[in-house]
Amino acid sequence: MPLLIVWYLIALLLFSPLGLQLEVWEGAVGALGDPEVATHRGENSSGRCLLTLLGLAFILAGVVVGGACIYKYFMPKHKVYRGEMCYFENEARERAVEPYFLPIAEEADIREDDNIAIIDVPVPKFSDSDPAAIVHDFDRLLTAYLDLQLGNCYVIPLNTSIVMPPRNLMDLFAKLATGSYLPQTYLVREEMVVTEEIDNVSDLGIFIYQLCVGKETFRLQRRDQIMGVQKRAAENCHSIRHFENSFVVETKICQQ
Repeated sequence: MPLLIVWYLIALLLFSPLGLQLEVWEGAVGALGDPEVATHRGENSSGRCLLTLLGLAFILAGVVVGGACIYKYFMPKHKVYRGEMCYFENEARERAVEPYFLPIAEEADIREDDNIAIIDVPVPKFSDSDPAAIVHDFDRLLTAYLDLQLGNCYVIPLNTSIVMPPRNLMDLFAKLATGSYLPQTYLVREEMVVTEEIDNVSDLGIFIYQLCVGKETFRLQRRDQIMGVQKRAAENCHSIRHFENSFVVETKICQQ
């Protein structure tokens, strides 16, 4: 029984104020001289020690759970991938005995929880396309192109036949990132026409807003979807070559 009293003293000396520690010490000394008091106080001390240990266990569990929640909240939930493909142009393939493949590289910030894919297209080495940043918002079904050479933003409805959803896009870039998967693919061309300027980009979602805020922003439409609109010699066109699928896309943006 004296061992229980000693354990009780140690616990209270560690976790109690100084005044309470003195009272406990005096009471414990008296209890050692009185077996009945020692027995009664020993039972109380066992209960208090058990409560103390339970309290410490709850505190430790709270620290662990809280730390996990903080880590999950503050750590990024997305991963940036880098991938490269080789492609051939249809015209070059028709003229050449063997197709001449051009390399294209990208970085993709894919955020599956937000249903967003952000594509970074650097300055190309072997083509005349512009560097760009592209946002594909699968919740709002919008795509925004920021032409880094012009400094202009262009917004168009998301083409899901060309752009893979985030999960499939992650799988594609994960294979490309290994370096063992280097597909030799083809080039798909699409032509867009500027239809109007967008004055307020805050209605386009937070990700497109962050991309286009403070920049001239225009709405695009596919040329083949506009009745009676033919290509004009006075148009100023710029191209962006990119990939969000197993093939490369050349997006030509034309503006008068």
